[in-house]
Amino acid sequence: MLYAAIRIRGLVGVPKIIQQTLFMLRLRQKHACVLLQPTSQNLGMLKKAKSYIAYGPINKETLIELLKKRGKLVGDKKLSDDAIAKYKLNIEKLADMLIKNELKPKELVKYSIKPFFRLHPPKGGFKKSIKLEWPKGVLGNVGEYINELIKKML
Repeated sequence: MLYAAIRIRGLVGVPKIIQQTLFMLRLRQKHACVLLQPTSQNLGMLKKAKSYIAYGPINKETLIELLKKRGKLVGDKKLSDDAIAKYKLNIEKLADMLIKNELKPKELVKYSIKPFFRLHPPKGGFKKSIKLEWPKGVLGNVGEYINELIKKML
């Protein structure tokens, strides 16, 4: 299982301790997305920053689409099958390895892939409040809705 976390709210007025937590999660700007393993440390940080982020388990189809459309190599080059062919990988195999925990999200740097994804604001806007937690808003643990939210933000 793999978790995706998206920063929904900006930097203004964020307490210093939560701002440090967001930086440790590599969520440094609005609409940034990271992939995380569900370890106790990561889940603790996600719960601490739940008023500023949306997170949940990501499925394989959404992960493949995220890697294809928003994956970047070091040097801001687009991630493609040709770019990682020298490692005997393609995007589908990379996504499969991430989902099965054969490759940790931190280890993407070994393949010159940036460990975060910059997303657009969602097409059609947020359907719920960005100031309230799930289910009335989009903040906190949103479960499977994270896949729909990522697809709207690609």
